[in-house]
Amino acid sequence: MSRVNWRGVDLNLLVAFSALMDTRSVTRAAEKLSIGQSAMSHNLSRLRSLLDDPLFHRQGNEMLPTARAIELEPVITQLLETIASDVLTPMAFEPSQYQGVVRIGLTDYAELVFAPALFDVFRQQAPHCQLSCRPVDRVNYREALKADQVDVVLGAVETHDPTLRMEDLYTERHVCLFDPVATALKSPLTLDDYITTPHALVTVDGQLSSPVDDTLKAFGCDRQVVMGSQRFLTVRHLLSGRNLICTVAELMAKLDMFNTMLAISPAPVDVSNFVIRQIWHKKHANSAKNLWIRQTIHQTVRQQVQDLRAR
Repeated sequence: MSRVNWRGVDLNLLVAFSALMDTRSVTRAAEKLSIGQSAMSHNLSRLRSLLDDPLFHRQGNEMLPTARAIELEPVITQLLETIASDVLTPMAFEPSQYQGVVRIGLTDYAELVFAPALFDVFRQQAPHCQLSCRPVDRVNYREALKADQVDVVLGAVETHDPTLRMEDLYTERHVCLFDPVATALKSPLTLDDYITTPHALVTVDGQLSSPVDDTLKAFGCDRQVVMGSQRFLTVRHLLSGRNLICTVAELMAKLDMFNTMLAISPAPVDVSNFVIRQIWHKKHANSAKNLWIRQTIHQTVRQQVQDLRAR
């Protein structure tokens, strides 16, 4: 293979050869391929040079193949069929037969809200698969995708990286979560309720403040943040029986994880929404497996959002 000048090889010439073998005519071969007769004649000339054989000789109105052409016909036919079926036709993917691993990179929020539902749906569609939920965040998710550690990333992430693709799934909003008995509050909370009751904070970076505090300052007031944790489960458990308010994502507040009597209220101040997306590497954009994973995530997330918001 090293001696072949591949830069001078045009695989379209094999298509031209096949058409000539089928029609035994330059004119009819040109018509079959929807090209001009002169172009077909040029292709034949290039074929003869490439294969070092006349390939066809004219007898009356017909082009008869040489012994070399007859010898090459089944080889070239098989080669074209292989290219058509194995290269140009997307590989079929049947989830019910898949026995591999589905690797989803999930932020803490996304894993908490969607992992159980994703497990149910993936196992229903692909009973022999395994689901691997891998932790990612806004810093490391790109590396996870580029290193093929995950098939898809799901969470409050976005990208401007040209090698990655993303899809917006829904917009999440914030609510206030509190114990109505311990706080003596009721929904909907007033601004005065909000600023006079101590706050617990879900904080990714350990900071005990958020953009909410900037909004409050614009109104000439502030709140008292007395506790922060990176884990929502810790904060939610803390709220039971304590005089605390926590501003959290709505779907997290509505999860049916604890048998508690916590109350949910709209936030009395403007709290920025955030978008949940799925992101994948563009090299897998046309992969049948990756497409199935993305479609399943899309449908499952949308259904879970609808179900939780209806509570």
